[in-house]
Amino acid sequence: MARGVMEAVQSVVYARAWPARVLDRLPTATRVSALRHTLDFGRGVGRPALKVAFASDLHIGPLTPPRLLDAAFAQLEAFGADVLVLGGDYVSLEATAAMAARLRALVARVTAPTKIGVLGNHDLWTDHALVEAALKEGGVSVVVNGAIRLPAPHDDVALIGIDEPWTGQPDAARAFAEAGDAAVRIAVAHAPEALSHVVGRGAQLMLCGHTHGGQVALPSGPVVVHGPMGRRWPSGLHDVEGMKLFVSRGLGNVELPIRAYASPDVTLFTIV
Repeated sequence: MARGVMEAVQSVVYARAWPARVLDRLPTATRVSALRHTLDFGRGVGRPALKVAFASDLHIGPLTPPRLLDAAFAQLEAFGADVLVLGGDYVSLEATAAMAARLRALVARVTAPTKIGVLGNHDLWTDHALVEAALKEGGVSVVVNGAIRLPAPHDDVALIGIDEPWTGQPDAARAFAEAGDAAVRIAVAHAPEALSHVVGRGAQLMLCGHTHGGQVALPSGPVVVHGPMGRRWPSGLHDVEGMKLFVSRGLGNVELPIRAYASPDVTLFTIV
């Protein structure tokens, strides 16, 4: 109930998406960091490098400037990735047909042969069927407690989608079972709180978002990050019990139309 009241207040305070329109005019509010990591997972001889692009937390809505998302998806396309992975929270507040159309157009811009996504808590709080339909129309396979095996020459790799750990119903046993005998397993979940469902199941890499890197931070680190795993790993690439964990700062804004020392990011992973 508290969430509903808070979102109702935001709908009034941010009416007509005035913060997004103001931020759209500020170059500093529409810049996106393009991160790159090369990871060696001991793939077989003769396997070409696999390029995986990752973005999360678009938060299409009244607080996220459109030019920021345009720049982010232009960079995702420029990566020339084999796979586009999306980490959820595509919308803020109530999803509308206009938001769905915007989401569909953004993801359709990226011409990666394989595109997958998971859902976030903000998606599940609204009409997530509308969000899922927009993703699918843009060529994205929504993976909930399941796995997708990549086609040759990357058929040694499985992408494993775990349901949202706060609002959904994660079933990692089912998801990893669908990965079969894949030598490389890349898990995707919305939030780092899914870590307990993933560790020990043979994943070499877990991708997530949700934290926004705190969204408002000091040079020394975030001011507030919700959730124990988010506070421990608010952003960046980490080694966790023999697995790489990457936490994106995401793209859009939530609750407040401001970021400080937590710039939006998109990331390219080159798996060798």
